Amino acid sequence: MTLIWLGVLLVFGGVLQMAFQPIWRGRLSGRRRLRAGQASDTLEPERPAGGFGFKSNWPGLVLLALGAAFLLVGATI
Repeated sequence: MTLIWLGVLLVFGGVLQMAFQPIWRGRLSGRRRLRAGQASDTLEPERPAGGFGFKSNWPGLVLLALGAAFLLVGATI
């Protein structure tokens, strides 16, 4: 039962880490250099979905995979 709870915590932690990664990158609003025709004071990031790449989310994916492995091992025991 301990392996199952550890797996649940790892999966939950991995999902939270991947969800909060774009938020932790910095403020979404603020002063930026404006390009021609770009509106100011917007919450839209310059690069849409910039925080959802494999490079920035690999720790969360590792936690998710490790948690899934613990859940499978716990289910077979």
